[in-house]
Amino acid sequence: MIIPCIDLQGGKAVQLVRGRRRVLAVDDVLGLLERFRRYSIVHVIDLDAAMGRGRNDRWVRALCQRAPGRLRVGGGIRTVARAERVLRWGADKIIVSSAAFHRGRINHSFLRRLVARVGRRRILLALDAENGQLVVRGWRRRYALRPEELMPELERYCSEFLCTCVEREGRLGGTNLAWFRSLRRATRLPITAAGGIRSRAEVAALARLKMKAAVGMALYLDQLD
Repeated sequence: MIIPCIDLQGGKAVQLVRGRRRVLAVDDVLGLLERFRRYSIVHVIDLDAAMGRGRNDRWVRALCQRAPGRLRVGGGIRTVARAERVLRWGADKIIVSSAAFHRGRINHSFLRRLVARVGRRRILLALDAENGQLVVRGWRRRYALRPEELMPELERYCSEFLCTCVEREGRLGGTNLAWFRSLRRATRLPITAAGGIRSRAEVAALARLKMKAAVGMALYLDQLD
C-alpha cells in the first residue's frame, strides 16, 4: 500500500531533502488532498510544530475535516491534550515521535497516559533513524538508540510503527531495504516505511515484508514508475 505524505511548513505543503533543504513547495494544500483522493490513507506532518517553530493548525484541521478517518497526523504532538485535540478534528491516528523519549530513554510515563486517554489503536509511533540511530525533534536531535532494539518495549503503546530512513529522505535515490528487513524481524506490529522510496519495485518489496510505503517526493514529481 502506498501512503502519500503532506508535509506542512509555513502554510505550504513542502518536500525537503533529509528534513533540511526545501526543494518543493505547493500552495494549494487542499488541492493535494483531492489529488490523493484514491489513496485510503494519507500522512499529514506539521514540520513547523515538529521543529518547535509554530504550527499549521489551520491546514491540519481543514485537511482532517475534508477527509475524516483517512488521515494520520503528526508533528509536535507532545502532550496528551494535543493528541486528543487532533483526534477530535477527525484524524484516524496520531503520530508520536519526540514525546516518546526523554533524555535518551523511553518516556514510559507519557506513553502510559497517552494510551489511557486515546487507546493503543489510535497511536502510531515514529521511529526515524539517520544511519541507524534514532533522531527526534524534527530530526535535529540524535540518540544513541536503534529502532529495532526499541520496538519490543514500545509495542504495548501503539498499534503500529512509522520508520523513516532519514539519510535517504527526499533524494529519490531509493530506500534502504536491508534496514527495513531488520526492523521487520524486530516486531510483528504493522510498519510503514519511509525515506527515499522511488519505484513500484520498492513498494512491492516492502509489501512482501508486510509493510506500507509512505511516499513523498516521487509522488509529487510523478516519478513513481
